[in-house]
Amino acid sequence: MTTTAAERLVESLVAHGVDRVFCVPGESYLNVLDALRDSNIDTIVARHEGGASMMAEADGKLTGRPGVCFVTRGPGATNASSGLHVAEQDSTPLVLFVGQVASDLLGRGAFQEVDYDKFYGGIAKTVIQLSNGDDVAEIVRAAFGIACNGRPGPVVVALPEDLQGTLRGRLPPVGRSTPVLAVPSDADVASLRIMLEEAERPIAIVGGSGWSPGGVGHLQAFAETWNFPVSVVFRRQQLFDHDHPNYAGDCGIGINPDLKNRIENADLVLLLGTRFSEIPSQGYTLLEHPADGQRLVHVHCAECDRFAHADLVFRCHPEQVLVAIGNEAAKPNAQRAAQVTAAHADFEAWSAQPPRIPGSLQMGEVIQHLRAVLPDDAVICNGAGNYTTWVHRYFRFRRFGSQLAPTSGSMGYGLPAAIAAKLRHPSRAVICFAGDGCFQMTSQEFGTAAQHGANVIVLVVDNGMYGTIRMHQERRFPTRTHATDLVNPDFAAIARAYGGFGGTVSATEEFAPALQQALTAEVPAILHLLLDPEAITPETRLSALAGR
Repeated sequence: MTTTAAERLVESLVAHGVDRVFCVPGESYLNVLDALRDSNIDTIVARHEGGASMMAEADGKLTGRPGVCFVTRGPGATNASSGLHVAEQDSTPLVLFVGQVASDLLGRGAFQEVDYDKFYGGIAKTVIQLSNGDDVAEIVRAAFGIACNGRPGPVVVALPEDLQGTLRGRLPPVGRSTPVLAVPSDADVASLRIMLEEAERPIAIVGGSGWSPGGVGHLQAFAETWNFPVSVVFRRQQLFDHDHPNYAGDCGIGINPDLKNRIENADLVLLLGTRFSEIPSQGYTLLEHPADGQRLVHVHCAECDRFAHADLVFRCHPEQVLVAIGNEAAKPNAQRAAQVTAAHADFEAWSAQPPRIPGSLQMGEVIQHLRAVLPDDAVICNGAGNYTTWVHRYFRFRRFGSQLAPTSGSMGYGLPAAIAAKLRHPSRAVICFAGDGCFQMTSQEFGTAAQHGANVIVLVVDNGMYGTIRMHQERRFPTRTHATDLVNPDFAAIARAYGGFGGTVSATEEFAPALQQALTAEVPAILHLLLDPEAITPETRLSALAGR
């Protein structure tokens, strides 16, 4: 039996458990589109390649398997790079298949040709290009293995147009990659156990990708058994229940000063799964140099050379270490129990009561209402901007799999991520927070939501500007603002134009009924929240930044 390379590629995707791909169609991979038509793989058609790649990245976060995206050559490939950058920074497994010019035209500057090795060189873990005679199934297997092993990330597979239709005779059965899991040594586990027993002021800081519900359960059991306060890093808040008495808050932008002080004065710090890069390290200052008497243990699957002064490193996923430690009861320690209680009290004091802000719409009350009415399994998505402070500081994440947010700080991420989440979990509430600038980076993907029945709810927080940039501009160049104002449309009308539900909220008391309508509308929804521009952050006023 003969088969084309495109058909074998799709067969390989099925073998790897792929049930959904995201794409923008293009003539450079028509053979693959034809093969997908005859498969059981759900093909989601996005409006822009950046949106498609972000959807695939979010799907990878949700499933732990590589998200899959198909785009066309040249402009399609370059557009998709925004989602690849998220995957690289967020350590998310992703495989991007890109159409390429015909193999006999490579290197000649053909129409829409791009050298993908050079273009994706600093973003993708590797770029693989199909050559004449290659078995595309082996390329798929290699791509999935590279995307998942070590620190997960994006892989690009380039498909020359003429080779996709190549007929092949008898071929070996399609295989699939098997992740390689490193395990900690018994000696290192024994050393860690001694450190755990000796510590009086410990803290765990948790982040990274590749976690599972079981691993998060092991983390909670570890915290309870050993009396550890647990902090999470920037936009990894779903890794620990905020209502749990061992939760100490998030180590990100605008860190609670009490939490920062607790980390600096801990005698044992466990970094579990996080690279502890610029944002959680507060600009590479926190934990960069050993404090007197402080021990540091770093657990990361690939990058354990980050702290030369670390006392112990584990080159594996933290789930493996937590399983190895087990739940053997630690000796009672009243001082550590008191530390846990104090750390959670600090978090509660920092985040329980949002401040009042100028204007008739109080974002603090919006967040409190969402906390009260949304189920624990609701998925909260966002992109980047000052508006995210309300979510990160005042919302309560209670369950693994309830957050999709880019540690890369990419604007426009919230809506594509929400679409991926709703398609993956259609019975769960999915809420997208977006600023007015952030939303308009990918707002056309609301059409994707409408077409594929992804009934997301988008909360567009509109203050008429690129708020984060304006904040920095006001601080550095007082009274000289430029290029940060926005003239916005009626966002609720955009929702209605796509057949969705649209509502405008200009006062606090209007939010609850509008949200209820959106939750029961059975169509995608946009709630247009009109925020006073003075409320540049929960605690900072725009006019105060320039000393006016």
